[in-house]
Amino acid sequence: MDLNFDIFLLIGSILMFISIIAGKTGYRFGVPMLLLFLIIGILFGSGGFGLQFSSPEVAQYIGIVALNIILFSGGLDTRVSELKPIYIPGIILATVGVLLTALITGVFIYWLTNNVIHAVTFSFLESLLLAGIMSSTDSASVFSILRSKNLSLKQNLRPLLELESGSNDPMAYMITIVMIQLLQSPEVNGWIVFLKFMQQLIFGAAAGYFLGKFAVYLINKINLDNDALYSVLMLIVMFFMYGITNFIGGNGFLAVYLGGLVIGNHRVVHKRSSMKFFDGLAWLFQIIMFLTLGLLVEPSELLPIAGVAILIGVFLMLVGRPLAVFMNIFPFKNLTFKAKLFVSWIGLRGAVPIIFATYPWVSGLPQAKMIFNIVFFITIISLLFQGTSVSIVARWLGLAEKTPKAKKMKEFEIELADEIKSATCEIKVNQKMLENGSLLMHMNLPENTLVVMIKREGRYFVPQGNTQLEVGDSMLMITDNEQALRETQRMLGV
Repeated sequence: MDLNFDIFLLIGSILMFISIIAGKTGYRFGVPMLLLFLIIGILFGSGGFGLQFSSPEVAQYIGIVALNIILFSGGLDTRVSELKPIYIPGIILATVGVLLTALITGVFIYWLTNNVIHAVTFSFLESLLLAGIMSSTDSASVFSILRSKNLSLKQNLRPLLELESGSNDPMAYMITIVMIQLLQSPEVNGWIVFLKFMQQLIFGAAAGYFLGKFAVYLINKINLDNDALYSVLMLIVMFFMYGITNFIGGNGFLAVYLGGLVIGNHRVVHKRSSMKFFDGLAWLFQIIMFLTLGLLVEPSELLPIAGVAILIGVFLMLVGRPLAVFMNIFPFKNLTFKAKLFVSWIGLRGAVPIIFATYPWVSGLPQAKMIFNIVFFITIISLLFQGTSVSIVARWLGLAEKTPKAKKMKEFEIELADEIKSATCEIKVNQKMLENGSLLMHMNLPENTLVVMIKREGRYFVPQGNTQLEVGDSMLMITDNEQALRETQRMLGV
């Protein structure tokens, strides 16, 4: 189906709207939204409604932009204070863990395709390439699933998983690029490959840290007249980090994540609005990325490789990933056996492995399309089984605690800066609250709680002690912290 640009925008908007509605519906049944986005792309592709899209180059470009935004947004939203207790095992999992996962799974793929299943045969380097592509956990999947579930994980597991998934893509990317180079030029010197590998890590980490520091200074000093431009400036900074880091020979993905982490943990002008901007942008590009990858795949090509893909996927989930995790974090006594078991299971694959699978395709390697299809199939398996079982496994292992979901304010759109530890909420006045009298001074409030504003019939005003309250009034309340806020709500019967 050939499309002009107007029709393309129309169909694109319809697809994204359907994805949002499907994601909202699927969330209620515990189905990962990202899996639904992927399936919608497949349904509307050449094997479904007939939308023609067959460019791995375009998909790769979209994926690179999307991954930058997702990693940067994840860094902005991560608190360093949460990472301190787990940063050592997190970094080990993101580097050595990925390498071990690729090696263990690569050996299995080589053995499987040369001794058991002869319909598909991979050389040892091709096996390592396929395993390397799938060796990292997907930040988009992990961030969206962990943050959409109303659960609190014990033993600092959430920051550990987010640190690992946010920072392990560079290692998988470098493994992928190195394997492609070795397949194209087997005579490449091993020491040169190793030095290039270390250069990517060191330059990427240094660029992310120092450019992040510079971005904090720039954003706070530039003094823009239009407040909306601060979010745009941060977006420009993000793309500059990626571009300049790649230009000097570092890993741009690592720089973007670390840069976001640095900016997110400093005081920055209009930081809250910028974080909301990137949160929305990350969701937009997740939808676009998964729809694009769904459109790219040919469903008819998935069936012939289903058997080998299932065997590799099961091995990766039940042996490759768990073995690498336990080998890496076994010495850390602050993580119990159940916690390590949970980390080994939450090895979600998502859009990132599929994006990396376009690299050998674009490079023209002989079995690249088959590698892409296998990675795509395994991603569906991972999201279907691992993605839907995050909360179930956490509860089964006794690592999850139900936390009350923060109630969003509807009448008062106000947020406090991260440095202000006070807590706010809005409470609607009911008849029971006025039993001791209808004046504000008659309300049963703790000493550290203030009613700072009232909304009545569309009118806002600042109350005093002798202000007459009416049933249906909305009160904006501020108190010392979340614990004091809960006490206030308890005393008011909320």
